[in-house]
Amino acid sequence: MAVANPKAAVNLTRGEIVTGLVLAGLVVAAWLVVHIGAIFFVDWSQPGLWIVAPLVIALQTWLSVGLFIVAHDSMHGSLYPADERINAWIGRICVALYAGFSYSRLYGSHHEHHRYAGTDRDPDFDANHPTAFWPWYMKFFRTYFGWREFGVLTVVVLVYMLLLWQRWPNILLFWALPAILSSFQLFYFGTFLPHRQGEPPFTDQHRSRSNDFPWLLSLLTCFHFGYHHEHHERPWVPWWKLPAFRDSLTSKRPAAV
Repeated sequence: MAVANPKAAVNLTRGEIVTGLVLAGLVVAAWLVVHIGAIFFVDWSQPGLWIVAPLVIALQTWLSVGLFIVAHDSMHGSLYPADERINAWIGRICVALYAGFSYSRLYGSHHEHHRYAGTDRDPDFDANHPTAFWPWYMKFFRTYFGWREFGVLTVVVLVYMLLLWQRWPNILLFWALPAILSSFQLFYFGTFLPHRQGEPPFTDQHRSRSNDFPWLLSLLTCFHFGYHHEHHERPWVPWWKLPAFRDSLTSKRPAAV
């Protein structure tokens, strides 16, 4: 595995690194609390709890997106740039919790995406369907979810079923469903919208565009990953700094005449 991007160490202060680690810890901790609580400790057959269940599923979907975005920052070396091994282990834990993914495989594919964004050599791009959501999503899904991931999740589900007995549907509702929904969310806001061909046209080699969502909506949709052109401009900028980085670029542009 390649060494974490050395520019991350240059561009992030000690305080910013601490902030990033604290936010990553909060995302992981919140995901674990909801996961363990909803699956193992809440009896969803109790009257009235069905009203809360969709909110819990929505929250866990969003936190699952967060898990992947934290791992994504580790792939760019911006979580703990002083030690590549610790940085990588944070990413490994996040993608393992998310869906049993291989961090090394994701790492390689993601850096190929940055190197060849929007071309037929980009593993995240579908050159045959550059504007069609479903064919592109299915290619995206097949690229990252293979037999290894299927085997890992099958073992975990079997263990959970042995532990939970009759409450095994909790696994489907509060782990499998949020993971699937978050994959749609990540793909739509973090890959499809930024890299689909069409209007407005791409202006540089990044072949990416950003949305114009306000701060809160940007956070809720994809942890600011929708500010995607800015991400391709400076991949080592952590997710929580992307709004400020976007604002700094906007302020430097010449005023329209």
